[in-house]
Amino acid sequence: MLLLRTVAPCLLLSFLGQQVSLCSGARSADKQTGKAQRSDNNGAASGRGKFSTRDKMQCMWSATVVGDAVKLPVRCENLEARIKGGVTDLQCEYNAKPATCPGYLSDPRGFWKQVARAFKRLQSKVCRDERALVRAGMCKRAPKDAHFKLDISTSVVAAQSGGPEPAPPRPPRPTLPTTTGNGTGPTSCTKRADHHKTAVEYCSSSWASVCSFFLSMLQSEDC
Repeated sequence: MLLLRTVAPCLLLSFLGQQVSLCSGARSADKQTGKAQRSDNNGAASGRGKFSTRDKMQCMWSATVVGDAVKLPVRCENLEARIKGGVTDLQCEYNAKPATCPGYLSDPRGFWKQVARAFKRLQSKVCRDERALVRAGMCKRAPKDAHFKLDISTSVVAAQSGGPEPAPPRPPRPTLPTTTGNGTGPTSCTKRADHHKTAVEYCSSSWASVCSFFLSMLQSEDC
C-alpha cells in the first residue's frame, strides 16, 4: 500500500508531462503551418504586373492561390487593332506550384519580379504556346511544376477587321457647251445660220454662199 502511494504520484506527473509535450508540439506544428500559409498568401498577393509586346499588346496579370497551386490569369488588349483590324484581345491562365521552389517562400517579391521579366520574354507566345514556360530564375533547380505553364483550354483570342476604306474622290464632270434657248446647238452655229439667211436676202441665190463666207469672216464667228 505504501509502495502504491509512492509510485502513483510519479506516474501521474509523467502522464501529465507527456500530455503537455504533445500539446506543445501540436501548437508548434500549427504555428508553422499557419506561417507557411501566410507566407504563401503574402507571396501571391505581391504577384501582379504589366507588360507589353512588340505587336502593341498591353497585358496585365495577377496571382491567385488555389489550394497548393497558384493561378495567373492574363488579359491583353490592342486598342489600335480595334480601328485598323487584327488581334484585339487575348486572355488565358497559367498554373504552377511555386511553393516547391524555396525562393518563392524566402523572397516572394524577388520571385515575382523574375516572373514579370519572363512574361516580357515570351512576347508573341503569350496565351498561345503551351510549351513556353514562365520561369523564375531563382527556381532553375526546382521541380517542373514550380514553373508556370499555360492552360491552353483557357486561351481565348479575339480579332476584328479594319474599318471601311474612304471612297475615292469623284472625277470632275466635263463642262457642256452653251446652247441656245431653243436647244438647237451652240450660239456660234446659230450666228452662222443667221449669216446664211442674211446672204440669201441681200445677194442672189448664186452668190449666197460667197456672201455668207465673207460675212462670217467680218464677224469673226466660228462654230
